Amino acid sequence: MTSHAFNYGDLKIFSGRAHPGLAREICAYLGIPLGELTLYNFSDGEDYCQIDENVRGADVFVVQPTCSPVNDSMMELLILLDAFRRSSASRITAVMPYFGYARQDKKDKPRVPIAAKLMADLLTAAGADRILTMDLHAAQIQGFFNIPVDHLFAAPVILDAIRKIETEELVIVSPDVGGLTRARAIAKRLDAALAVIDKRRTGKNETEILNVVGEVEGKDALILDDIIDTAGTLVQAEAALRRQGARRTYAAAVHGVFSGPALERIEASRLQTLLVTNTIPVEAAAAKCPRIRALSVAPLLGEAIQRIHDGASVSSLFV
Repeated sequence: MTSHAFNYGDLKIFSGRAHPGLAREICAYLGIPLGELTLYNFSDGEDYCQIDENVRGADVFVVQPTCSPVNDSMMELLILLDAFRRSSASRITAVMPYFGYARQDKKDKPRVPIAAKLMADLLTAAGADRILTMDLHAAQIQGFFNIPVDHLFAAPVILDAIRKIETEELVIVSPDVGGLTRARAIAKRLDAALAVIDKRRTGKNETEILNVVGEVEGKDALILDDIIDTAGTLVQAEAALRRQGARRTYAAAVHGVFSGPALERIEASRLQTLLVTNTIPVEAAAAKCPRIRALSVAPLLGEAIQRIHDGASVSSLFV
C-alpha cells in the first residue's frame, strides 16, 4: 500500500438502498466485505441511517446511483454522506454510477433551474470529498463541483458486448446530434460506419424524427445512447432506420431508466437486442423484456475505486 493510501486509512465500501446489488458486485471484485449500515424510513417517509461499524479515519466509498425514485435516492445519499462526515471518515467519495438531474444542466428556457448544479452543491455541502460517476449526460457537469470528479465511461463494457454480436456491415447510429461524439468513438473502435438521426423535441418526453443522415440500407444498425428513459426516441429511431432499409436493428445504452411505457415500447419494436449497463438496477426490466441484456460495470468501478484509494492514476480507465 502506498503512503498516499495509508493517509486515508482502510478502504471501506457502503451502499444505500438504490442499488445494493452493484455494491456487492464491486466488493466481490475487490475481495472486501460490504460495510454494515442500518437504513429505514419512519412512517412519514423520513430517512434514518446509522453506520454499524467504526469508520474513523477510513477511506469511505458510498455507492448510490440517484435513480428512481430519484428524490428518495438523492436524499438518502445526502444523509449517508452527512453520517460518514460526522463519524470522522478521513475521505468520503460518492460513487454515483447514474447522476440524477444530469439532464437539467443548463438554463435553456426562461425561469428554469440548473438542477444539476444544485445537486453538486448539495453533495458537497453534505460531506462528499470527491465524486465517482459514469457517462454524465453533459460532461460540463464536472465543472459544477469544486471537488475532484472522476468521470468514467462505459465504452469498454459496451464495446466488448457489441463485438460478441454477429453483425454484417455494422453502422453505429447516434439518436441525435448531441450523441455524435460518443457514437463516433465507438464506430472508430469497431471500424464501423456512422449515421445520425435528425430529431426535434416537441414536448416533455416527446420527439419527432425528421430523417436519417448516413447510409444504412442493407446494413445492421446499432443505436447508441447514454440514457433510455421512456424509449420514445429509441423506438422512433429504430422505425426510421427500418424505413431507410436497415437489415437488422440493435441498441446500446449506458443508463436504463425505463420509465413509463418504455418496456412496452421496446417489446413492440423490432429491435433484436438492447444492451444496457447496470449503473441502474436492470434485472426487473430484463426479466420483463428478454431483449434487454444487462452488462456489469462493477469491475470498471471496482478498478477505479482501488486506484483512487491507492493514489494511482485513473486516466487509463477513461476510454
